[in-house]
Amino acid sequence: MEKHTRLILALDVTDREEAIQISEKISSYVDAIKIGYPLVLATGTDIIGQLSEYAPIIADFKVADIPNTNRLICEQVFKAGADAVIVQGFTGHDSLEAAVGLAKEQGKDIYVVTEMSHPGALDFMQQVGEDIAKMAAQAKASGVVAPATRPERVADIRKIIGNDLSIISPGVGAQGGSASDVIKAGADWVIVGRSIYQSDDPGAAARKIVDEIKEVI
Repeated sequence: MEKHTRLILALDVTDREEAIQISEKISSYVDAIKIGYPLVLATGTDIIGQLSEYAPIIADFKVADIPNTNRLICEQVFKAGADAVIVQGFTGHDSLEAAVGLAKEQGKDIYVVTEMSHPGALDFMQQVGEDIAKMAAQAKASGVVAPATRPERVADIRKIIGNDLSIISPGVGAQGGSASDVIKAGADWVIVGRSIYQSDDPGAAARKIVDEIKEVI
């Protein structure tokens, strides 16, 4: 991804026409659109190619399997038109390396989850988040996912991975995270969903967040 607005839309709707309409309205304000299982299961994988007309697509499938299966999943997602896939790191270095290796072959990106943004991530994920960040750096992934709801963790992860990997950070808006705070903590992009796509004016909502980010970069 190229850094323009530093905003990624998490498009967690399940209706094809709604997804297309929202993407049209926000395309000039985002650097990427992140989609997940809800939209793809409801509409089919061809939605990936359709939405890629408006912005690069990050497939948030949190892939977590053995190496061969990871590679097969990522292969199909890239074939459908995605520019990046989000994978879990807790399955270990070989599973991660399989996904990263395929992505590099195809000129695509892999982002590795270090710690998720919801409260339950504190139960288990935070304990291994820094180790996963180290593994992501060693595997030469494109970047990691770190929680905007806990900017101090973003700062910790940034210290571990340095400037070679990007940080994309979910949890801004409905989950309580602040775009400006997480950018100041070291994130490269913020990921925002409901605050934009549930707004009466998604374009205006996106523009407001972009303006907030501009004030701190």
